[in-house]
Amino acid sequence: MLKLPPPLANRVHVTRAIPVRARDGAILRADHYAPALGASLPTVLVRTPYGRGAPVSLLCRAVAQRGFHVLIQSCRGTADSGGTFEPLLQEREDGLDTLDWLRRQPWYDGRLLTYGPSYVGFVQWALAAEAGDELKAMATIVTASDFGPPTYAGGAFSLDTVLTWSALLEAQRGPRLENAVELLRGQPKLQRGLARVPMAEADRITTGAEIEFFQRWLAEGDPAAPYWTERGHAHRLPHVTAPVLMIGGWYDIFLPWQLSDYAALRKAGSQPYLTVGPWHHGSAGLFQHSAAESVAWFRAHTGGPERVRERPVRVHVGGADGWLEMADWPPPDSLSQRWYLRSGGRLDRAPGPDGEPVDAFTYDPKDPTPALGGPRLVGKISGRRDNRPLESRPDVLTFTSPPLTEPLDVIGPVAADVVVRATAPYFDVFVRLCEVDEQGRSWNICDGLARVREPDGELVRVELWPTAHRFAAGNRIRVQVSGGAHPRFSRNPGTGAPLGHELELRAVRQELLAPSSITLPVPPTAEENGR
Repeated sequence: MLKLPPPLANRVHVTRAIPVRARDGAILRADHYAPALGASLPTVLVRTPYGRGAPVSLLCRAVAQRGFHVLIQSCRGTADSGGTFEPLLQEREDGLDTLDWLRRQPWYDGRLLTYGPSYVGFVQWALAAEAGDELKAMATIVTASDFGPPTYAGGAFSLDTVLTWSALLEAQRGPRLENAVELLRGQPKLQRGLARVPMAEADRITTGAEIEFFQRWLAEGDPAAPYWTERGHAHRLPHVTAPVLMIGGWYDIFLPWQLSDYAALRKAGSQPYLTVGPWHHGSAGLFQHSAAESVAWFRAHTGGPERVRERPVRVHVGGADGWLEMADWPPPDSLSQRWYLRSGGRLDRAPGPDGEPVDAFTYDPKDPTPALGGPRLVGKISGRRDNRPLESRPDVLTFTSPPLTEPLDVIGPVAADVVVRATAPYFDVFVRLCEVDEQGRSWNICDGLARVREPDGELVRVELWPTAHRFAAGNRIRVQVSGGAHPRFSRNPGTGAPLGHELELRAVRQELLAPSSITLPVPPTAEENGR
């Protein structure tokens, strides 16, 4: 299923619940998968808060069969590990203590590899800079070195991600039958929590108890604050010397910040390898691809027959359903193609007169504009969706181009500059890029949100998720503009109230003016053809 190379060993000996003592005395439990090869082998370290059962145990066994020791450890305060789990805080110390323990094991040959997605990828960054030459390679998947910026994406609060993750962690500690019933019923407690006003009560509605880190994250609304900087590892990236493989998805919740990590490594003189596929955070295709590519990456850096690909960046191009290999990200030769939002729902290459009214809508936080597809934590509600139900709402504006006379490739960062006149100084601007096919279906490509507090002028810059997509000839480009995407982004109460204190909800009317626009990165040939 994982499309791994043939096994080198069929028998794997598993030693479970091994105690690893941290510097403060906490006992962290780990399982060791040892292939019956009788040779010096590198070690893959996986540190996780999600338990050590299936399906991760099956993956550990499969990787061990390919010629690796695998040590999978439960983060402190999770599963049967001691201590208290406070997200992000102690992963550096616990990771380094685990490495110190590894050095004393007779089967450890001094070659360390790290693997894992999401939080399991974050803990890799926690120890990477101080692991030294022992760390031979890393495979970081749909993750980031700092969770502060993704928590406040666009300046709002990533409510869906944080509350859903909180519910997942609590469910791991609760009765299995009760949690299974809740899941089968569609998680009604979580849905009530996501809809709760004020947000400070959402954790109690969802889990029945106050969650300390959820409350703290509402209070710590600045990702540059000391709370977040001492828990993040972006500042350590220039000191990472190990070869890094980064695997992301165009609809993944961490993608912009994973690409920021890529840029930071490049700036420091490193050459990470990057793969971005047509995946969301929980895609089965992501799980399959990342396992196969990571094993090949590890073998290439520990004396195996595999070799790394010639070009370090490989991205899936939506619409073309193919892969493109490049020397760097973003493509250095991309040109900016600007499309303007015009009255009558038109999307045009020519701007209107400055200040010309384009259209208007009212965002009502009592009935917040919903999120549909896109980057979400839960797979079944993520990714590409037909946006016509969303676009039928009166609080969603759409601007559509004429049918394209030839295909248009858009590859790189996407941004919108929206000129807005609002009836209150506190509002959000959500922008989504879509492709409208010949049947009239509107498919979301990428999007982003900007939270405005006391605007300095009328121009709002919205950074969308990057993309690699081919718009087909005969199809049309569409841009949506609205005041939110709830619960992916927390609703804006319209009052400037701090996160968690949304006691009053005030509707805000937004009027769009010319020259509002979206800027698309296109290869030079596409820009020339567009002219």
